[in-house]
Amino acid sequence: MLQGTGSDVGKSLLAAGLCRALARRGLKVRPFKPQNMSNNAAVTADGGEIGRAQALQARACFVAPASDMNPVLLKPQTDIGAQVVVQGKVLGNATARDYHALKPTLLPRVLESFRRLAAEADLVMVEGAGSAAEVNLRAADIANMGFAEAADVPVVLVADIDRGGVIASIVGTWELLPEAERARLKGYVINKFRGDPALFRPALDLIAERTGLACFGIVPWFPEAARLPAEDAASLRAGAGTGALRIAVPRLSRIANFDDFDPLAAEPDVRLSFVAPGSPIPADADLVILPGSKATVADLAFLREQGWDIDILAHARRGRPVLGICAGYQMLGRMVSDPLGVEGPAGGSAPGLGLLDVATEMAGDKVLAEVAGTDRAGRPVKGYEMHMGRTHGPDAARPFLTLAGTPDGAVSPDGRVMGCYLHGLFASDSFRAALLEGIRPGRDGGLAYEALVDQVLDRLADHLEAHLDVKALVDVAGI
Repeated sequence: MLQGTGSDVGKSLLAAGLCRALARRGLKVRPFKPQNMSNNAAVTADGGEIGRAQALQARACFVAPASDMNPVLLKPQTDIGAQVVVQGKVLGNATARDYHALKPTLLPRVLESFRRLAAEADLVMVEGAGSAAEVNLRAADIANMGFAEAADVPVVLVADIDRGGVIASIVGTWELLPEAERARLKGYVINKFRGDPALFRPALDLIAERTGLACFGIVPWFPEAARLPAEDAASLRAGAGTGALRIAVPRLSRIANFDDFDPLAAEPDVRLSFVAPGSPIPADADLVILPGSKATVADLAFLREQGWDIDILAHARRGRPVLGICAGYQMLGRMVSDPLGVEGPAGGSAPGLGLLDVATEMAGDKVLAEVAGTDRAGRPVKGYEMHMGRTHGPDAARPFLTLAGTPDGAVSPDGRVMGCYLHGLFASDSFRAALLEGIRPGRDGGLAYEALVDQVLDRLADHLEAHLDVKALVDVAGI
């Protein structure tokens, strides 16, 4: 189990790279994260949902993602509350305090999922959440040492040197852990290193003197990590790329499934900008895309607070295209209503931007499905649906896509405003190339995005093989 000295130390990336490295050695490897908090989720073949990082790690293992790989997923809806997904299915909504009381009842299901995975694997690569030493949450912990103790799993600590204070983070974590939990720690990894490792040698000696822990390696900064799907919205950069074709994505307060945009960011002639709150949508944007959101009505209000509604309407008046994905599609319509309180207070509603003549009602079961189809020109597309709500109206008579033989989405009469429910749309190479060609004729295309992701996973595995004592890590696992 990889546990961190804090959040965003690189546990997910290290787990993915080790999964690929060990799978290439012929081991049957499965990823596992007991508890995850992210609005960047993936749909599994069995109709569940898990964190995007575990889906990437499954890909690194050359297997399909499964609900057991992330049995508890928390999807934040407010600053103090989240939707709770257990073994792929929505359990309900809970405040932070309510969820803390709920955790002990979830541990048996977490262990159930872990044991099913372990039964089919040579090795399970477990990823913790946040810090290993969150002593205020330890009593009901299912994410870090609480799980490791219940499942009897050895632990390797991951520390991020790039943020500074790495010596204190390792020694401080050790000092805060009780003796039984210290005994689970088999060593540590220094991640995101830049510079001369020889200069860090005295620090290794000091850490060994204070803790007795072994160092399994110092992992240099891996720039290509930016090409892999991110799990946390905090990792979104303001802009990616320096290309002439500019795409703007408003960074909503509950932005979800933002890995939708990774294929666009990978295009060498595209400059993708996540527009931060307080900043205007660039007037020179060639395309504005409204992303998914975990709270559509609330984020419509947030969008208006930023003045982005004015920017988007001005963009459309200039004759430039606007595209909405999932909640972004709903926002482009005339109205979004939530009579049952699916995402917030019952009876809540908000006018949309009115760029599409459709309306959405949050009702019915949550749609979770992998799906394939075609765009209006017959080009193949595939991805997944993950949404509440049903959208109807005159513009839906001009569907943007056809998925599994069923119309999806809508297009405005002039063809400039489009929306659909399909996440992962831009990973379809021919669709993406045609979309960008329509905006900027004569551009060079040809990027094979899915192949690129696997190439980066292989290079990440090579990187870790070169800088970590992988054999020692395998020995720790008892193989």
